[in-house]
Amino acid sequence: MKNSAPSYLKHHFLIAMPHMADPNFAQTVTYLVEHNEQGAMGLVINRPSGLSLADVLDQLRPDDDAPARCHNLPIFSGGPVQTDRGFVLHPTGHVFQATLELGELALSTSQDVLFAIAEGHGPSKHLIALGYAGWEAGQLEHELVDNAWLTCPADNAILFDLPAEQRLEAAAARLGVNLSLLTAQAGHA
Repeated sequence: MKNSAPSYLKHHFLIAMPHMADPNFAQTVTYLVEHNEQGAMGLVINRPSGLSLADVLDQLRPDDDAPARCHNLPIFSGGPVQTDRGFVLHPTGHVFQATLELGELALSTSQDVLFAIAEGHGPSKHLIALGYAGWEAGQLEHELVDNAWLTCPADNAILFDLPAEQRLEAAAARLGVNLSLLTAQAGHA
């Protein structure tokens, strides 16, 4: 057997298999921000929380009225870890107080990105999430072997341009998969 370097899935989508029992991830697509030997971190991209940017701004600046456009900017439930912490995924080009460059995308975690978006001079394409999905070392690999997820390279059009309710099917379609036709049984040769 050949020795091979581990294959990591940074900048990929995790597509929950139809039999996913964990309510945190059932019927979700997750963008993997990081995946390495220490574990993985991602943001669920198709589960709106019911909050808008205006709701968040009301908490951060209670004496100021949020601009009208902020009422239509959804906040996503990014995952079950640190659900009180905000993350903004956006194309590179804008740098804020806490921005991590990820290649063609960046992840900002400071409040200034929210204010910039609200004021109209932040990134025009963005996904704002509260919380994230996290896996310990080897945990995601084990879930993949257990047939819990499908994976495919991430697509910025799915991330930023499609309505949330279309993202799961669009990600699966990148693989030529119709999720309603899949079974929980894994085949092993």
